[in-house]
Amino acid sequence: MTTVSWRRDRLFYVSMSIAAVAAVLAGFSRTYYARPLYQTSSLPPYLHVHGLVFSTWIALFAVQIGLVATRRLDRHRRLGWAGAGLAVLMVPVALTAAVFSGRREVTAGHVDAALTFFAVPVFSMIVFVVLVGSAVYWRRRPETHKRLMLLATVSILDAAVARWPIALVATTTWGYYALTDLFILSAILFDMISRRRVAAAYVWGGLLVVSAQFAREIVGPTAVWHAFARSVIG
Repeated sequence: MTTVSWRRDRLFYVSMSIAAVAAVLAGFSRTYYARPLYQTSSLPPYLHVHGLVFSTWIALFAVQIGLVATRRLDRHRRLGWAGAGLAVLMVPVALTAAVFSGRREVTAGHVDAALTFFAVPVFSMIVFVVLVGSAVYWRRRPETHKRLMLLATVSILDAAVARWPIALVATTTWGYYALTDLFILSAILFDMISRRRVAAAYVWGGLLVVSAQFAREIVGPTAVWHAFARSVIG
């Protein structure tokens, strides 16, 4: 990679990490980070754990990109194993929060909605694990690794985007998917402009993210999924 290409890549990935952090802050500032300023009710402990763990991932993602941008690759690699461990932890944390939240919704009488929504965290974690696992496997191929890590992070941003206080999100069932997928589209366009082609990681990884978004909306309302979700949520 030439110096010009490296600087261009550095600018893009640093910008994407900043955008990811901004997306999370915009989505969760009122309900989590600055909750006492907007709401009087407190969050249950399991949601605090969930928020802390997932916030740590976003922060670590930004730090890792910063380390690469400043050519501190040894630190990046060492911290990467901590990131892999964090990714493993995120799965049970997310699913535990989904089960507990689902039970609260069922108790409140929102049975169908709770059973349907359970597909969202389940499919999200499947995609996240596949992308992070693939990124770890291809860690010695930086061009593939960094794209998969970006996609893995984008795949969990929809929870934040769904809470953006904008009309498109509030008035449509698909708006937050479209806005989240702009991150993927931006990455693809950057590849096309800078390399004149799209990396394979973006092709299959992006398709995986988008397909899972459609799948959870299709599968979630079905009787088969409701039976499964009910067996888990109780």
